[in-house]
Amino acid sequence: MRPLAERMRPKRLEEYVGQKHLVGEAAVLRQAIASGKLPSFILWGPPGVGKTTLARIIANELQRPFQTLSAVSSGVKDVREAIDRAKSQRFFNSPNPILFIDEIHRFSKSQQDSLLGAVEEGTITLIGATTENPSFEVISALLSRCQVYVLEPLKKEELIFLLEQALQKDEHLKSRKIRIEEYEAILQYSGGDARKLYNILELLSNFDEAAEELVITNELVAQKVQQNIALYDKAGEQHYDIASAFIKSIRGSDPNAAVYWLARMIEGGEDVKFIARRMVIAAAEDIGLANPNALLMATTAFQAVQAVGLPEARIILSQAVIYLATSPKSNSAYLAINEAMALVRRTGNLPVPLHLRNAPTQLMKELNYGAGYQYAHDFPGNFTPQEFMPDEVHNTKLFKPQQNPAEEKMKQLLLHWWKDKYGY
Repeated sequence: MRPLAERMRPKRLEEYVGQKHLVGEAAVLRQAIASGKLPSFILWGPPGVGKTTLARIIANELQRPFQTLSAVSSGVKDVREAIDRAKSQRFFNSPNPILFIDEIHRFSKSQQDSLLGAVEEGTITLIGATTENPSFEVISALLSRCQVYVLEPLKKEELIFLLEQALQKDEHLKSRKIRIEEYEAILQYSGGDARKLYNILELLSNFDEAAEELVITNELVAQKVQQNIALYDKAGEQHYDIASAFIKSIRGSDPNAAVYWLARMIEGGEDVKFIARRMVIAAAEDIGLANPNALLMATTAFQAVQAVGLPEARIILSQAVIYLATSPKSNSAYLAINEAMALVRRTGNLPVPLHLRNAPTQLMKELNYGAGYQYAHDFPGNFTPQEFMPDEVHNTKLFKPQQNPAEEKMKQLLLHWWKDKYGY
């Protein structure tokens, strides 16, 4: 049996719930549909508010060929094949076929570039759907060729209406006697997401099927949802829990766990750029000076996944994650900047010592700006001991080398240079 969300998906505009600012009487999309002059556009809104459904309804209303691609699993080759199919479907003055791309923000630059010609020439009418801000995630050349329409989370009364419609019209649900006594929990868990709302209702409808009547209460919803729904919610608590487990697995040098949590995020639809950003941070915070190449690896991975996109980006992320997890660890740079910032907050704007100040004018030179500064390259080994901190905080040790080969070497060099100044 198809999921309830699919069974209840509206087919006509009159059945569509929500987004009155776009499809209500005299609204912009309603007028475009009525005129038959549909621009390429991007639907931007949270999950489960009807982006895919609206695109399908528009294609049905205008009786246009409709193709769909998912940015998660499609590459440049798939886009070109879809455009070629669209060209073959055009006859004489027939309207453009519609190409719907779900999660268009996950397309790489090259994938988005492959759409430009077809959109510009009118070979296709592009409808993109995204949960991310298009101005950040969609290339400017494509964005300039598309309208952007913002979809809003479904309101409480709209969600209740959807629940009542499902109980009254769905063949499976109306065969049972189901009554919703309390709405607060089911609405809270759905978070304005109609798909999640239907998933929860379907889950509850399978409970105690032998009972004469199923009464849905807040307590029942909380109990059954917590027991059975294990969804990766990009905007919710599990998003942060899984990201936390991912970072802690890297920090704890467990490549198996790190790759597992990486897979959880990818399978859950997480933006690969979010994952790559977290890896760049981990490389600096948790590996740091113990293996400076880790930051280079993470930064290169971040650039590569933007260029390649999914599904191939998963391989790049896996390689980088395993490298980070198996690298020696140090948070000395992280601790040093935290201590330095705390010192600045405690001591305020201490004056820069005169010998370290820049002296671009004659007056500054007369005021002894730069006087006494010793240019390190004029001395053997390119080093000479002098004070670089304000007098009030001189000899303060912020960087404390940790026990790994790279930082042990740094420690010996600091001892050679500064002797007992910093207590190394």
